[in-house]
Amino acid sequence: MTNLKTKPIATIAAISDIHSNVFALEAVLTDIKRRAVSQIVNLGDILYGPIAPKATYGLLMANQGDIISSRGNQDRQIYDATAADIASNPTLAFIMRDLPTAAVEWMRALPFDYHLSKGVYLCHGSPTDDMMYLLEDVSCGRPNVRSDVDILTLLNGVKAEMIVCGHTHIPRTVMLSTGQMIVNTGSVGYPAYEDNLPVIHKMQTYSPHANYALIECIETAQGSRWQTQHIKVPYDHEAAANLALINGREDWAFALRTGRVLTS
Repeated sequence: MTNLKTKPIATIAAISDIHSNVFALEAVLTDIKRRAVSQIVNLGDILYGPIAPKATYGLLMANQGDIISSRGNQDRQIYDATAADIASNPTLAFIMRDLPTAAVEWMRALPFDYHLSKGVYLCHGSPTDDMMYLLEDVSCGRPNVRSDVDILTLLNGVKAEMIVCGHTHIPRTVMLSTGQMIVNTGSVGYPAYEDNLPVIHKMQTYSPHANYALIECIETAQGSRWQTQHIKVPYDHEAAANLALINGREDWAFALRTGRVLTS
């Protein structure tokens, strides 16, 4: 059997869904920096959460020269918030008190999506909707991978060979019939949640680790190919959970400690 030598020609560290968890972000950035990474990309839902929005923003600004960021749906929730939205949402009220105006304006200026190169496309949800799950159908209350045809439809003509997304918090890699690869990074800072749109459903990773994806373009004897690793980084999740509790979110604290949704 021939032992083929491979050589990385580009390495991307992809993060998403930090959700104000500065403890998880710090651990992930530390792990990334010990690797030979060409570029760090951040796919949104950055500062929404009952943990440490201002500190998370500060850490990102300290590393902004190394990170390309785009926005997610809950970044919009912050910068589009009305007085009524803030009054009815204690977590949003906490975020708005904690964040400097510069942080809100920074999020407002982020792009919806990003073409890192001709072959690499980045988005939060799908290429047309930051609230759409590109890979998963949750109509039964839990995530099931969509059909090849449905995923291609949601791509809306995007032809990039590597597509990187977030939003679902579930780390996943899917190869399509076109040869395109889609990588969901998972969530840096929030490993489980329940939502009621489009139906009530749970997204759970079953561990408290911070998640990110390492994506490499490898040169082989057959040409260049993409290779992915889903990295799970341990960090001080108790510190994050304690802040969530202080800010009135027992559900977040439970998810941060267990990677599971708190059941009533």
